[in-house]
Amino acid sequence: MYFMLSWRNLWRNKKRTLIAAASVFFAVLLAVFMRSAQNGSYDYMIHSAAKIYTGYLQVQGKGYWDNRSLDKSIIIPEEKLKAISDIPHIISYSPRLEAFSLISLGTRTKVGQVIGIDPQLETNMSELKDKLVRGAYLTSANQQGLLMGSGLAEMLKADVGDSIVLYGQGYHGQIAAAQLPVVGIIKMPFPDLDNAVVYLPLQTAQDIFSAYNRITSLAVMVDNVRHQDQAHQALSAIIGSDYTIMTWQKMMPELVQSIELDNASGIIMLIILYIVIAFGVFGTITMMTSERAREFGVLVSVGMKKRRLTLVTTLETIVLSFLGAIAGSIVSIPLVAYFHRHPIPITGNAAKAFENVGVEPIFNFSTDPHIILNQALVVLIIALASALYPCFFIYKLDPVKAIHG
Repeated sequence: MYFMLSWRNLWRNKKRTLIAAASVFFAVLLAVFMRSAQNGSYDYMIHSAAKIYTGYLQVQGKGYWDNRSLDKSIIIPEEKLKAISDIPHIISYSPRLEAFSLISLGTRTKVGQVIGIDPQLETNMSELKDKLVRGAYLTSANQQGLLMGSGLAEMLKADVGDSIVLYGQGYHGQIAAAQLPVVGIIKMPFPDLDNAVVYLPLQTAQDIFSAYNRITSLAVMVDNVRHQDQAHQALSAIIGSDYTIMTWQKMMPELVQSIELDNASGIIMLIILYIVIAFGVFGTITMMTSERAREFGVLVSVGMKKRRLTLVTTLETIVLSFLGAIAGSIVSIPLVAYFHRHPIPITGNAAKAFENVGVEPIFNFSTDPHIILNQALVVLIIALASALYPCFFIYKLDPVKAIHG
């Protein structure tokens, strides 16, 4: 009976009901939009950096990360690679042999990073082939060629077909030297990498650096960062104690610190948003209650107990809050999904700030359903807390003053 009374009261004045529900609706929509943008940016930053640089996980030799020496390179048996590819949530992996060497063309020389890759496995993981701007991608048919970052090519005045000299130190101190043609120019999204990277077929790099059948790391991609721990445990069980597994958090501490700092400021902004929402919803409830003072006075005068009137009013606020929260959640789903599929590009100085931490300058949104649920719940609690005001108003109500008021 009380619920039916509350429901009828709500639609007796549709404009007032819609205004109150709209305040909760827009509060949920704004909170979801803000938090989705924040978390989506973090997820994309992590995924973008992991895809290009490190993977979510890396299998390395013990002590390799401290000095990046080829002497810490490893050999992973084929059967273990097959077992790794069968681990749930691992979507790709790429064996790499990384070293630093002098890269020369004519009289121009620069120190750069030489990375030996399996062309197909690497493009499956990092989409390296899609970054080709001139020439051809590495294949089994051009084992004696190399890919060069466009920034490095510009510094050396190199182009497709030019012969590049590599000179450095190989496995166990052996001399590593080779002259290879440029088969393709790639455009990497981050200047630091684009200005210093050269990609070789893995076998070619192993021959040049005398690291036969060896790799310095096996980069592993997971379908979602939330499944990283599960994949880490399964990977540890397969490779045993002979190798080290590094997480992206350990390999990119600057990115972790950047996210933590930004998240802290984001939480402060979210708290401010909650305060604004609380005042907005409370103001709407206060306005509704004041408008109904005469109605409440008449009901109390004809014998309705204040306790029952309070119950009916509270139920009205609860129904209003649920209507607004549910509507806000439903509308936010396609809105967030759209911006997830069509991320907002970042330009100017803000783009440079993203590139400085090795992240592609794109503003993405998260479709994690927990965000919608959590924000709707918080706004709902704020709205329900506002229901206390009508309760105090009714208990203090003087029917005579309210009727004549």
